[in-house]
Amino acid sequence: MTVITGHAIPRVGYQRLGPQPGLGIEVATTDETREGAECAGPHRLDFHQIALVTAGFDDHEVDFVPYSCAPGTLLWIRPGQVQRGFPPPGLSGWLIWFTPDFPQSLPTTDHLLRDPVRTVRRDLDKEEQSRLVTLITELHAESTATSPDAHLLRHLLAAVILRIRRLPAPADASDPGHGGDIYTRFLQEIERSYASTRQVEDYAARLGYTAKTLTRASLAATGHSAKHIVDARVLLEAKRLLVYTDRTVLSIATRLGFTEASNFGKFFTRHTGVTPLEFRKASTTV
Repeated sequence: MTVITGHAIPRVGYQRLGPQPGLGIEVATTDETREGAECAGPHRLDFHQIALVTAGFDDHEVDFVPYSCAPGTLLWIRPGQVQRGFPPPGLSGWLIWFTPDFPQSLPTTDHLLRDPVRTVRRDLDKEEQSRLVTLITELHAESTATSPDAHLLRHLLAAVILRIRRLPAPADASDPGHGGDIYTRFLQEIERSYASTRQVEDYAARLGYTAKTLTRASLAATGHSAKHIVDARVLLEAKRLLVYTDRTVLSIATRLGFTEASNFGKFFTRHTGVTPLEFRKASTTV
């Protein structure tokens, strides 16, 4: 259901295979997904992917974070995040793909839909898994119908997302929803501008807030300052480019808005404890 487009880190564009190719949602079991070598290596999705594991045990890495998956594991991977082929060979379950503009907007779930970098991971018990599988099965039936109803699919997807929202989060997890619309807008502006500015004051001016307001929202959502959130996004992209492309350090520095490679090196080392080239070597030899 995907097409690779030409980027330094390959992007997987949305292409629905079932009825109504223009419809922005598709649901399939892992057995129904096409095998494609083009998706086996590191790539970014241009759409949301929700996966519910129902059988098997395996690991899956998203943006350098390894996730141990087992029956009941749910992973929600965002557009732009870098992952390797999914599902890994040892896993079976359900996959939901949908474009960013397909879901209906709900105040209680907007922060889940609009967060560009945060993987949602939940571990469901048997009762929770059964409830969610029931909803997904109905979503699958409508998605694969001869004439699927887009309105019904939006409502069924909303029910799935609302059910995910109600799942208990890990005890040590922060809740982006606590930052409200301010934090969500801040994340979206970072996604647009992280390569051009790392100054919180610039984001505040663009959004019509004060820097203190952005920091309060960031602290409420994550426990970290606004500056930390901006730097973390730049650092994530630097890691992606170092590991998944053959760009030079100078090219990466320029891509991320640093005037000199040495400034980028200092920034990277301050946050990771290693130089960019040391990070690349360690990550590519694992």
